[in-house]
Amino acid sequence: MSQLRSPRTAGEAIGSSLKLLAEPAAAFALALLVGGIGILLFSGLVPGHKPFDIGLPIDAYAALIGGVASFNGLTATLVYATPLVLAGLGVAIGFKAGLFNIGGRGQFLMGAVGAMAVATAIGGQAGAWVTIPLALLAGGLLGGVAGFVPGFLKATSGAHEVVTTIMLNYILVFVTYWAISGPLALPRAPQPITADTGNLHASLPILIGRDGNLGIFIALAAVPIMWFLLYRTTIGFEIRAAGANPDAARYGGMKTRQLIVMTMSLSGLMCGLAGAVTLLGVVHQMAPGYDTTIGFDAITVALLARSNPIGVCFAGLLLGAMRAGAQVMQIQAGVPAELVDALQAIILLFLVINVLRRFLARRSDRRPSRPIPALPGTVDASLDAEAAQ
Repeated sequence: MSQLRSPRTAGEAIGSSLKLLAEPAAAFALALLVGGIGILLFSGLVPGHKPFDIGLPIDAYAALIGGVASFNGLTATLVYATPLVLAGLGVAIGFKAGLFNIGGRGQFLMGAVGAMAVATAIGGQAGAWVTIPLALLAGGLLGGVAGFVPGFLKATSGAHEVVTTIMLNYILVFVTYWAISGPLALPRAPQPITADTGNLHASLPILIGRDGNLGIFIALAAVPIMWFLLYRTTIGFEIRAAGANPDAARYGGMKTRQLIVMTMSLSGLMCGLAGAVTLLGVVHQMAPGYDTTIGFDAITVALLARSNPIGVCFAGLLLGAMRAGAQVMQIQAGVPAELVDALQAIILLFLVINVLRRFLARRSDRRPSRPIPALPGTVDASLDAEAAQ
């Protein structure tokens, strides 16, 4: 349980921080390198550039950075980062408990459905100061229910959360489609669509620039709360202990089954809150095709942050900045904005390779060493025979 111990001195803290930053920084740098090579190889397809134009990767990355080097760019970065941070915190707390929550997609959608259901039920009859908190609460709770199901199945039957969350994603996508096309749909609308949250007094207020809504500050507030929960409470210690060594935690009297259910529920709650914040602060309406990649993006955020809540904040901002600068890169350099998706996938690939490498290293360290049997007739065999006599 050495990973549960906090650094005692400033030097240990700095050394530990640098060690934590090394792998994510290397994964990000390698992703940029691979992405640059890809741009170079396909530079001939970009109008105005010759094949193997070595200046195109530089122009593309310069435009990507320049896209966030303005007030509107910074605001867009914060808006893109908000759901990534909230959902990333949910996935990270699952990682801390040794659980892999891939159900962020469905939990995000349930959060949006829950928020829209409350806003539609109230119908603008109450002020925003009543509707918004209730909608956020409903979104978080419905996401928590979506996380509770795989947690309960794992605790009671041993069903692996990776399998159950993936299967549940598909179910919840169709539940979302049903809700938007049925009870949440606007009556007499030409096609299924929900009401605009602005007409229901449920839109998050804009506090920064053109679209910097209240959700930004909700995400920023969630970071220290989750950090305090993990590192300054008994429940947080038990979560980390169960993730570090489940057998030792069980032997120490911790109720690991209850911890699994609670952690998965909390993970789903954070992903659901991300969905509610996105709906109320950015999207405002839902159509039957409403979907998200936030659940999978949150896995990259959590891995990039090494499941540390403070790191999740910076990782979310990094990926949010890439999203914010993607369109500027496409306009100025002619490189498709989908490059950001490719870079994110490459980052995830390198991070998973690091996780697998650490797992194999720990497994080899735990394997007991066995003496190599000596062949008959060798010196070692004769010594063993003498020892036996």
